[in-house]
Amino acid sequence: MEQYYNDPFAAAAAADDAASQRSGSRDSLLLGAQLRFAGGTETVPVRVRNLSSGGLMAEYAEPVARQTPVEVDVRGVGWVRGQVAWSAEGRIGIAFDREIDPKLARKPVGKGTTTPTYVKPILPRRG
Repeated sequence: MEQYYNDPFAAAAAADDAASQRSGSRDSLLLGAQLRFAGGTETVPVRVRNLSSGGLMAEYAEPVARQTPVEVDVRGVGWVRGQVAWSAEGRIGIAFDREIDPKLARKPVGKGTTTPTYVKPILPRRG
């Protein structure tokens, strides 16, 4: 397996390579997700910065070898399998094994049509 995380120039070149092969639009956002390495049960929280139908970029401090199999739990989408496309400077790129609908991650979590009473401010009565 090739490892680029020790050479910042090689990592940047790999990221450029991945970017040139990318198709579809990316959605810039800040979204919490869970990451686990395939075959493992331990999950670690990551921050997703870009999301597209074919993959994502997330903040992850540890270096990871390219082609490492991973799974990511993206809100609204669920667990998605993929592999590390690149790793550099506290971020990783993950290419999904199957395409997803990235708009699902942006859908509201709540189902209510009104604001719950516990969220409304309590205003003193005048008068």
